[in-house]
Amino acid sequence: MIPLHDLLFFVLAALILVISPGPNMIYLISKSITQGKKSGLISLAGVVCGFLFHIVMVSFGLTAVLLAVPVAYTILKTLGTVYLLYLAYQAIKPKSKNIFEVDSTGRHDGPKKLFTIGFLTNVLNPKVAIFYLSFFPQFIKPEYGSVLTQSLELGVIQTFISFSVNFIIVLTAAKVAVFFAGNPFWVKIQKWFMASVLTFLAVKMAFSKAK
Repeated sequence: MIPLHDLLFFVLAALILVISPGPNMIYLISKSITQGKKSGLISLAGVVCGFLFHIVMVSFGLTAVLLAVPVAYTILKTLGTVYLLYLAYQAIKPKSKNIFEVDSTGRHDGPKKLFTIGFLTNVLNPKVAIFYLSFFPQFIKPEYGSVLTQSLELGVIQTFISFSVNFIIVLTAAKVAVFFAGNPFWVKIQKWFMASVLTFLAVKMAFSKAK
């Protein structure tokens, strides 16, 4: 089993990463604002199933790679560091889009389409796979037990955190959108805070070592 202190740091990292704007969050916010909370929740169900798909695929892949190629840890760590720095830049780059500025002209979709698009938005998003492949190895150590079990453990935790955060976003999307529209200063604070934390995580990952 993964030690508690490592799990707590993973929870913090996963929480920061899930609030980093991406296709999943933008899609959920858009549907929640334009079609209501019910549509947002159906879309969220599809997104969660997409996470489960990635977890299974990546867990078995990591098990094979980490046990067969030790140098893979360094490669994946480098990818993870670059990915986190990229997210930090995306958060504060000039003219970066406020995720609550969504297109409200789209037509309404039925439950089946909402679920399917939510699922495909996640499954076909390469950033999700990159996150799992580059971030998970920082917390998985062979001496902690089965690599597959550890990977699945992290996957379940990350999915639960993602679901919880996105569930709150779906329920409050409209209210939060109004708040940020009237308080642009807080948008800047949110972006710089997120960029700072992501940079911290990238530096910590860059100097981490395999045990």
